[in-house]
Amino acid sequence: MDTLLDLSAVIAPVVAGAGLGFLWARLGQPFPHDFVTRLVTMVGSPCLIGLSFTRLSVDLASFGRMAGAALLAMACFAVLGVVALRFMGLPRHSFLPALMFPNAGNMGLPLCLYAFGQEGLTLAIVYFAVFSVAQFTLGASIAAGSASARQILRLPLPYAVLASMPFLATRTPLPAVVANVLELFAGVTIPLMLLALGVSLARLRVASLGRALALASVRLGGGVVVGVALSWALGLH
Repeated sequence: MDTLLDLSAVIAPVVAGAGLGFLWARLGQPFPHDFVTRLVTMVGSPCLIGLSFTRLSVDLASFGRMAGAALLAMACFAVLGVVALRFMGLPRHSFLPALMFPNAGNMGLPLCLYAFGQEGLTLAIVYFAVFSVAQFTLGASIAAGSASARQILRLPLPYAVLASMPFLATRTPLPAVVANVLELFAGVTIPLMLLALGVSLARLRVASLGRALALASVRLGGGVVVGVALSWALGLH
């Protein structure tokens, strides 16, 4: 019973946030999805990443191990995706980004926060930061068929990571005024992610159920196998 209660406490905020977004869309209420997504990408996520990195409570070795695990996972997902898409005869530019880059933000961050606390959230943000930077650079290039240096340079996520590195390396706290501003905008990020997830689910239209199930099986099954294998190989507990 205690285990079920603990599990419910972890899942309930995620289900509530996504469920509210789903219900909001089903009731026909307006939701500017593009605006919210852009707000999270351009403002919320950089603030959350910068604030979390400067308050990192784990050692730098754990930070590096998690970042390395994210890069290795991404490489494994890329290989798995290329093989699966070739077998299914589907174009890489349309489907490979979805197989390479999991939904580490909308679902991963809230689950890690409520399951493992602030330290778990911080490590999850390391993983999220690596995938976010890659998704909006490498992922966008794969989808477009070419890389745009101008588009990459306009993204704030890499700058947030770079700006936080000196504070992380020296364990220097941010000035209170800067930390308070970042905390204000970082605080809306996870709720907005969950609401946007629920709205997306409510608006989802499946063109080919069989193909969708096959790709979902590759994504979820591959994620479990790669995650367990890397956790064991890298000693992540």
